[in-house]
Parts: sequence; structure tokens; C-alpha cells
Amino acid sequence: MATFHSLLIIALFSIACSMLSYNVSAATSTGITRHYKFDIKMQNVTRLCHTKSIVTVNGQFPGPRIVAREGDRLVIKVVNHVKNNITLHWHGIRQIRSGWADGPAYITQCPIQTGQTYVYNFTIVGQRGTLWWHAHISWLRSTLYGPIIILPKRGVPYPFPQPYKEVPLIFGEWWNADTEAVINQATKTGGGPNVSDAYTINGLPGLLYNCSAKDTSKLSVKPGKTYLLRLINAALNDDLFFSIANHTLTTVDVDAVYVKPFESNTIIITPGQTTNVLLKTKPTYPGATFLMMARPYATGSGTFDNSTVAGMLEYQHPKPSTSIKKLPLFKPTLPALNDTSFVANFTNKLRSLANVKYPVNVPKNVDRHFFFTVGLGTNPCPKNHTCQGPTNTTMFAASINNVSFVMPTKALLQSHFQRQSNGVFTANLPTSPLIPFNYTGTPPNNTNVIDGTKVVSIPFNTSVELVMQGTSILGAESHPLHLHGFNFFVVGQGFGNFDSKKDPAKYNLVDPVERNTVGVPAGGWVAIRFLADNPGVWFMHCHLEVHTSWGLKMAWVVEDGMLPNQKLPPPPADYPKC
Repeated sequence: MATFHSLLIIALFSIACSMLSYNVSAATSTGITRHYKFDIKMQNVTRLCHTKSIVTVNGQFPGPRIVAREGDRLVIKVVNHVKNNITLHWHGIRQIRSGWADGPAYITQCPIQTGQTYVYNFTIVGQRGTLWWHAHISWLRSTLYGPIIILPKRGVPYPFPQPYKEVPLIFGEWWNADTEAVINQATKTGGGPNVSDAYTINGLPGLLYNCSAKDTSKLSVKPGKTYLLRLINAALNDDLFFSIANHTLTTVDVDAVYVKPFESNTIIITPGQTTNVLLKTKPTYPGATFLMMARPYATGSGTFDNSTVAGMLEYQHPKPSTSIKKLPLFKPTLPALNDTSFVANFTNKLRSLANVKYPVNVPKNVDRHFFFTVGLGTNPCPKNHTCQGPTNTTMFAASINNVSFVMPTKALLQSHFQRQSNGVFTANLPTSPLIPFNYTGTPPNNTNVIDGTKVVSIPFNTSVELVMQGTSILGAESHPLHLHGFNFFVVGQGFGNFDSKKDPAKYNLVDPVERNTVGVPAGGWVAIRFLADNPGVWFMHCHLEVHTSWGLKMAWVVEDGMLPNQKLPPPPADYPKC
């Protein structure tokens, strides 16, 4: 254990990984087994001069980091000491035949109830880079989140310059109110939830907010060094622009997949996504301090927090007596709040390495084609109620192919494994819109959705192409869609309505970016491909938490294959009960 700590401190961050509760056991065939203990508990935290009790892991906010290598097995014991039901999701982990450990509540497991324990047990297969973990029930991920850092196998270098130091930067949102009360109130009234009071970097709002100068994230650097910044967007409801004043960022990895490096002054990152960037510091001491800033990219007509979080990039002065307060302070220039052209240009630059060592295995032949509309809609207000939706007789809803997903009371994966889906879910989600319309033009008169727990079932090893079309119903918005259990290739995207006769001819099947979360452009579409080679039930949902709460989610059921290693094993003995 001491050797492992020393390795992390020297090779990784030189910070207190000893705060984690974990140990390392005997080596497996591909890596080692790393044990962590996550105690879910309440902790008083003060931000914006407001103290509140929040749900945390091991009393930390943000939560502890998990550090592993490609091929390692992770065994994470979660003990729930709070009144809330809890599940944790290991965002982006492929979970090969380990769907019982994926974590979304009522999809792959029932929640861990007060006083209960559940052990998440899974192996990291073929992945290296930055991922993250978070609560996957209600809005608890507003405080329950942390980084997953996956190093390459020993002796395998990065396909870019070796950084001097690696630093995780996690963007989040802070509410002075209880987020469970916020979403419960919105659900009850049918209106939009109250927006957050601040954005954060590593849990700190920064000096641009009132009462927060002391709560500013600071990155101390040396001149002439290369730093790897591991960026994670853990915000609940906003895509974010990020920039560091007077510095250039080189993107080298997204969603734990290497990409062809490219430089930019600003990056865009949606909730759920991760981006690794290289920061090369100035060759000599600049005699200044530089702000690191993030603020939302906003689409649609809904309310949002338009504030800005700031951290500080500080150069270590050769003479420590120099006061940083006397140094000039530079701010970056961020794109406009609705700069969709910047977002499109940035995302179009993302390309997989596509070389011998890191090939692109995009399916060239497709077995099943799916066309999903994703967007907002309405539900009728209950009788004798006044609602706060688009009208006083409607409630906000969201849907895929006009079906707003209703959460079951029994885990879908357990029902599927036991072949007892009757009364839990139906495998009849439409694979294309039942009533086609001008998706990005004038909205139809009837905006009501259909409620139901509907899934799509496909055989093992099916190659899938999915086109996700944004709609303009109640306003065109961007939607970051996250697929559990798989990476996928983004083979095409564009604005307006997808043209099935013309647009596929422009697909990139040579070096498309591979990821687990993709933004459906506001007023546009995105096409992805993946191979359904992982048996189980896999959630797919918008990572804007408000849209997920309104029903913009579904599940893929991937049937077992013929061979023993293509079948879902039984659930673990401590699998939570509903």
C-alpha cells in the first residue's frame, strides 16, 4: 500500500491521495485489484456565505478520486449512512458483462437504502484517460461526484508529450437550496426548476462571486512546463466554455479516448463529458496571474445561470516574498453565451488517432438503423390543478420519439435477467417517429408526449446506427446524450433536418471521434454507430438533469450471445432489493 501511494504521489499529482480509503490486493491476469471504501455521509459545507449540509463520499466535496490503470479491477464498497436512497454510476466505464455495477437507479439496480451496503465490482477493459463517478438517482449528483483517472498500462507512454504534472479540474454547480427540494418542487408544479447559484471548479465558486474570494481554485505552475489538465463537466444542466487567459490549450483526449491533438484558446464541454488538454506554461516567469474561467453555452429559451466561475493560474515566483496581490490579473475572452458556430467548429475538429496502435473500429456495415427525435414536449396538468409549464394547463416533459420514459419500481436489468419483464417494461419503443414532421421548423399543434417504460431490444453483436434529431418543440436546445455500457463513433452531424438520402454520403468512417457522451446540436442532428457487444440493459439519457427528470431517456436491452463469455452473469449476492 505504501509503495502504491508513493507511486501515485511521485508519478501523478503530489497531493493527498492518502485521503482515500483503499488498498491493493494481488495481481490479476491483466492488472491489479484496487479496493476503495465510499462512506456516504452528510457534511456541512459553506459556499457563497451559505452553510448547508450536503451528501458526500467520505466527507469530501468534491468526492475522492479513483486512480487505476488499464486492466485493473476495481472493488468499491459503498456504505449508505444518509436518509436518501443512493446509487453510484462509473460514468464511461464500459462495464463488460458487469452491468450489475453500472449504477443508474431502477435501470441496473435498486438503490442502496439507508444503512445498507453494496460492492461495485468491475474491470477496466481497453480504456485509459479521464472518466468520473457520480450519483445516479434524482439530483444527488450535484454534490456526489469525483474523478476516475485511468493510467495506461505500465511501460505504455502517452501518444503526446509526457506532462510534468497532471491536474483534475471538475466543473460543478452549487445551489444554496437543497437540490432535492428544487427538483421535487419543479416536478410537482410542472415548471422549470430554479437555476443554480454558482458554478464551481473543484467545488469552489471563485472570486467573481460575492463572498467567494477565499473559495477560489488555484493552480500553481512552473515556467516552461507541460501540464495535463483533466477536465470534467459535472454540472447538472449546462454545457460550459472554458479558457485560461493568454494561454493555449491542446486537446489530446475526450471521454478517455485519444484524439488527434489540436490547439484552441477555448474548449466546449457538455455535462458528462471529459476532455484532457495540455497546457504549456510560459518559458519565463510572466509576472502576472491568469484567470481560468468557465461559463455556460446556452441554447433554447429556458432560464439558466449565466454567471461565470473563475480559478487562478499562478506562476511560482523564484522569490517567494513577492506578493501575488500586486501582480496584474488577466481575464480570458469567452465566446458569447449562444455561440453555436464556435461549438460546431470545435466539435468538428475532434478526430480519433486512427493509427495502428489506436485503430478506429467503427462499424462499416450496419444491421439496424434507428432514428430518434429528442426534445421537449408537454403533459396535461392534473385535473383541478394549476401548473407552471408552458401554459397553466400543461407541465414540461421531454421525450425520445415522443415517448417520455417512466421510471420503473423494479430494476430493468433484474427483470430482464429473470425474464420477468411483464408489468415492468415493454420492448416497443418506436425506432423512428410515428408521425414525421418538420422537426426543426414550426412545431406541431399537439405537443403532448406519451408516457411509458419502453425499451429497444436487439440481439448480441448487432451493429447499430442511431441518428438523434433535435426538435424545435418549445424551442431548439442542445442535448448531451450519454450511452451507458458502450463507446460510440460520431460519424456525422449537422443542422436542420437529417436527410437520409444525402447526409450519410458525408459520414466520416475514417477517423470519427469515439466517445460516450455527445451533444445533439441545437436545431440539428448527430449520427453515431456502435457494436452492441455487451449483454445487459443500458441506459441512454440526456445529461442535462432537468431533461432527464422530464423523461428524455430510454434503455437498450442487449440479449445474451451464444457463447459463455457473451452472456450476462448472475447478480452478486449483495445486490440491493427494492
